[in-house]
Amino acid sequence: MSMVQDTAYTSEALALTGFKAADKILLSWGCTAQQCQTILGISELSYHKFKSAPDTTQLNPEQLERISHLLNIHQTLRTTFNTPSNLSRFMGMKNDNVPFAGRTPLTMIASGNIDDLREVAQHIDTFRGGLPGLMPVCKS
Repeated sequence: MSMVQDTAYTSEALALTGFKAADKILLSWGCTAQQCQTILGISELSYHKFKSAPDTTQLNPEQLERISHLLNIHQTLRTTFNTPSNLSRFMGMKNDNVPFAGRTPLTMIASGNIDDLREVAQHIDTFRGGLPGLMPVCKS
């Protein structure tokens, strides 16, 4: 008898789990429902349908990429900051580092442009090493 339980993960189940996690993260960053829809690249109808009847909604590859970036951003912030308040507030704080130029990371990703989301994710990923000069410089 195997000690490892055989578990089949379908792409639909992973998409649903990813959507729920990404939506929860965005809400913890202070996003409105409309901002969540824009960042996730999901229409208002699909967003509410996914929240109420997730088994009937599918995500396209770009939406899955957006979710992946959001989950990676969140994980990097979790390893960068020791306190939950910094974790949830970072995305809404003005940042003087490139590429933000005084904007908040949330403002950038709320544009809905996937390239902005990629750029923010790539920049935040540099925090993983904790290198001096690459840590976030934020203003309230």
